[in-house]
Amino acid sequence: MAYGAALARSKIAPYDRQGVDSFRTSACPVLDVRPMARASSAEPMSEYLATIVEHHRHDPRRLIEILHDVTEAYGYVPKGTITELASMLAVPRGHVEGVVGFYAFFSDEPRGDYRVLFSDGTTDRMGGSVALLERMRASFGLQGDEPSRDGRLSVGTTSCTGLCDQGPALLVNGHAIGGLDGARLGDVMALIRAGAPIATWPRELFAVHSNIRRRDLLLATAITPGDAVSAAARRGRDDTLAEVARSGLRGRGGAGFPTGAKWAACAAAPQEPRYVVCNADEGEPGTFKDRELLAHHLDLVLEGMTVAAFAVAARHGFLYVRAEYRFLFAHITNALAARRAAGLLGPNACGIRGFSFDIELRRGAGAYVCGEESALLESLEGKRGIPRNRPPFPVTHGYDQRPTIVNNVETFMAAALVARDGASVLRDLGTRTSSGTKILSVAGDVARPGVYELPFGVTVQRVLEEAGASRVQAVQVSGPAGTLLSARELDRTIAFEDVQSAGAFTVFDDRRDILAIIENHARFFAHESCGFCTPCRVGTTLVARAMGRIASGHGARRDLVDVARVARVMAKTSHCGLGHMAGNPVLQGIEKFRPVFDARLWPDDALPTFDLDASLDKARDITGRDDCEAHLPEDARP
Repeated sequence: MAYGAALARSKIAPYDRQGVDSFRTSACPVLDVRPMARASSAEPMSEYLATIVEHHRHDPRRLIEILHDVTEAYGYVPKGTITELASMLAVPRGHVEGVVGFYAFFSDEPRGDYRVLFSDGTTDRMGGSVALLERMRASFGLQGDEPSRDGRLSVGTTSCTGLCDQGPALLVNGHAIGGLDGARLGDVMALIRAGAPIATWPRELFAVHSNIRRRDLLLATAITPGDAVSAAARRGRDDTLAEVARSGLRGRGGAGFPTGAKWAACAAAPQEPRYVVCNADEGEPGTFKDRELLAHHLDLVLEGMTVAAFAVAARHGFLYVRAEYRFLFAHITNALAARRAAGLLGPNACGIRGFSFDIELRRGAGAYVCGEESALLESLEGKRGIPRNRPPFPVTHGYDQRPTIVNNVETFMAAALVARDGASVLRDLGTRTSSGTKILSVAGDVARPGVYELPFGVTVQRVLEEAGASRVQAVQVSGPAGTLLSARELDRTIAFEDVQSAGAFTVFDDRRDILAIIENHARFFAHESCGFCTPCRVGTTLVARAMGRIASGHGARRDLVDVARVARVMAKTSHCGLGHMAGNPVLQGIEKFRPVFDARLWPDDALPTFDLDASLDKARDITGRDDCEAHLPEDARP
C-alpha cells in the first residue's frame, strides 16, 4: 500500500495544521481502552490494571507507559494500585513507588479532577503568567498547590511547556492551552465551574499554531518516504556510515558529537540487538523547535531513524517525546501506522530483504533531566531518570545494556538528507567545523517569535534582525544551561566553534530585570535536579535562595561571593551535566551584568540576608492569616 493511501486509511485523524489537540480521537496513543470513570483510591482497579499490563506484555521496562494509562483513568496513581502493579510486573513495590515519585506528571495523591499547571518559564512570566495564576487561585479560593476541598481542582506550576512562542500557557490534565489572556482564562474557569468534561471543551482552546518563520535546507526540502533508506541500501552500510562522517554532521542537541563516529562505534559493537533512539524530550526552557519538526516534518525524522537503523543493523527504535506534547501523540501514532502499512517499517522494511525495523512511541513524564541521553535510556527501561556513570557509553551499553544510538530530532532529519543526497548537502553550508544549518526557537522580546533555520556561522545580530528585536539587553542561547550574551556580544556566531546552541534563543530587551530572569533560571534548576548527588541537590537550592534574596533587594555582597563559589563547586563535582551547568546563569550573569548586581546589593554589615517577613509567607498561606492585626481584639490593635 502506498504511504499516502495508508495515511488516509489510518483510524486516527492526522495532526491538524492549526495544531488542534487530537485527544478526542485517542486518549492514549498505544492503548485503545477507554479509561474508566475516576474512582476513589479504595475502589479496586484490578480488572483495568490487568488489561493495561497485558497490553504492555507484563514488561517492567514499559512502566512509564503503564503509569500514564493508570493516570488517565484515575487522575493519579493510587497507593493500592502501586502494590498491584508491583505484583503484576514482578518488581519490588519500592521500584514502582520510586518511579511515581520521580516524575512530575505522576502522583500517588489526588490532585483534583482538573489539574491545572501554569507554565513557569521565563517567557511565560514575561507575558503575565504569574498574575493569571494568582487570579485563578483567588477565584476558586485556593491556597498554593493544594486541591480544593471538593476535590475538583488544583492549580500549580510546571516548567516550560514548549509553547514559548505563544504563551503564557498552561496544561489542564496534560492538555496544552496557549495564548492565555484574561478572556481565555475566564473561559477555562467557566468550563471548570460547570464541570464540563475536557473532551467537550471548545477545540479552539487547544489550538497550537505553527510559527515556522524561515526555512532553509531541512525545512524547505521535501522527501518521499522511503527514498533516503533506499539510497542508503544502494550505497551499503559501510559507505552510508562513511558518507555521514564525510558530511561533518554533528549532534544538534548541543554537545555536537560527530554523528558518523557515534554510528560507527555502535555498528562495530559486538553485542546484539542494537537500538536507535530519537530524543524528542526538549525540556530546555525556550526551546520548541522539535514541536514544529514533529508536527510538520515527521516523515523526515522517521526516515532518518530508519537510515540509522540500516547503517548499524538495528531492529528496534524508540521515539521518546516529552509529555507536554500530548497533542502530537495521535499524529505520531498515525504516521507510524501508515509507514507500517506501506512497508516502510516492519519485516523487510523499505523492500530491503533481511532488514526488519520498527519504531515505538514512548512518552516522557515531566523530568527535564531525561533530556540527558543516559537518563532517557533509564526512563525507557521503566526507571527513575538518573543519569548513568560513563563510560561505558550508550553506543556499546545503551538501552537494555545493548549498543544504542541516541540522537535528537534535528540530527536524524539531517542524516536522512545526507543518505539521500550525499555529504555535500551539508558540507556546502555552514562553516568549516559546523556544516549545515541550525534550527532555532526564537522567543521573548521579538516582533516575530517562531522557528528559524539559518546556516551555521550566522551572527546573533542577524537572528535578531530576522525576528524583529530591538533595544536588546541580553540573549539567552540554548536555554538556562547555555550561554548568556550581553548586548556587546551580538557579533558572535551560532556555531560549534563559538556559541553552541541546542535550539533555544530567548531575547530580553532593556525593560527586563536581568536579575529576575537569572533567578527564574536558578529556580528552574533547583526544581529539576533529580536529587541523586549532593552537590547538585543542595547546590541548586542554595543558588536559587541566594538569587531570590539578591533579586528582591535583600542580598548582601557576601551572597554574591557565596553563590559564585557554590556554582563552581557544582560544575566540578556534580554527577551529570545538569549540575555541571546549573550555575551557568549566575556565573555568566555576574561576569556580564556585574553593575546590575552591585546596584541591588547591600554592604555585608548593612542588611541581614535572612528575610523574616518573606519566610513567614508559607505560614500565612497555610493559616490564611495575611493580616495578623485583623485577628486581635479591637482594643489590642495599634
